Amino acid sequence: MIVSNTEKSIAFFTQVLQSFSVSRIVTVFSCSEARTLLLEQDFDLVVINAPLRDESGESLSRHIATKGISQVILVVKSEFYDEISDVVEDYGVITIEKPINKNHFWLALKLAKAAQNKLKSMQVENTKLLQKIEDIRIVDRAKCILISYLNMSESEAHKYIERQAMDTRTTKRAVAEGVLKTYES
Repeated sequence: MIVSNTEKSIAFFTQVLQSFSVSRIVTVFSCSEARTLLLEQDFDLVVINAPLRDESGESLSRHIATKGISQVILVVKSEFYDEISDVVEDYGVITIEKPINKNHFWLALKLAKAAQNKLKSMQVENTKLLQKIEDIRIVDRAKCILISYLNMSESEAHKYIERQAMDTRTTKRAVAEGVLKTYES
C-alpha cells in the first residue's frame, strides 16, 4: 500500500514497486483511509510519504508496525529525518529522507523484503512452537487423568500414551485427546 497526498509521488513509488515485481499496489491519500483499509486486509509493505493531509504519518507508521508483520517505509523531509527516525526505528519502521531517488528507495525495498522474509519465517516457527506447547499441555492433562483414575505412576501414564500412539499410528496428542474425551465426559 502507498499512502501519499500527491499523485506525483504515488506515480514514482508505483513505478519503483512495479520494477521490484510488486504486483498488487493499493494507493490512498490519507492516514484515515489507510487505517480503514488496514482493518479489512493486510499488506506486506506500506510506504508512507509524509506529511499527509490528516497526520504527519509517524503515528500511522508506528500503528502499522505494531499491528502485524507489515513492513513500513516512512519517507520524511530531511529536516525531520533524525528526529522521526529516532522515534520510529524502535518499532521496525524504515525511514528515508527526502528528496528521494530511485536507488535509495530500491535499497529500502530490499531491506524491507529481507526483514519481511525473516519475520514470516519467525512467525511460522512461532506457530509451530505454540502448537508443540499446546500438545504438551494436552498430553500432560491426559497423564494426570490416567494417574488419578487408573492409579498409574507418571512414567506409566507416559509410556501408556506413547505405546498407544505407536500401536494406533497416531500422535501422542490424539491419544491424549481420546483419554480426555473418555474420562472428562
